[in-house]
Amino acid sequence: MDYFIVLVTTVAGLYFHGWLYLRMRRWMDHDLALSMAGKDDDKRAYMLQRLELARAQKIKRKALAAWLEREAANYRA
Repeated sequence: MDYFIVLVTTVAGLYFHGWLYLRMRRWMDHDLALSMAGKDDDKRAYMLQRLELARAQKIKRKALAAWLEREAANYRA
């Protein structure tokens, strides 16, 4: 029974840390997109749409900042 308790708590802890890691990555990407938009509400919405497109296209995290910068430069009000 002791091994079962240790196993369950270990698996639950690993799952929670994985979930938290992925959640924090999404928050950081979201904040990155919004920081490039400034205070313009229309551009903020545009950048969040671009972020969703980047996720759909599976843009790697290393390339995400440069990709978002290009998309921000292409924005026309």
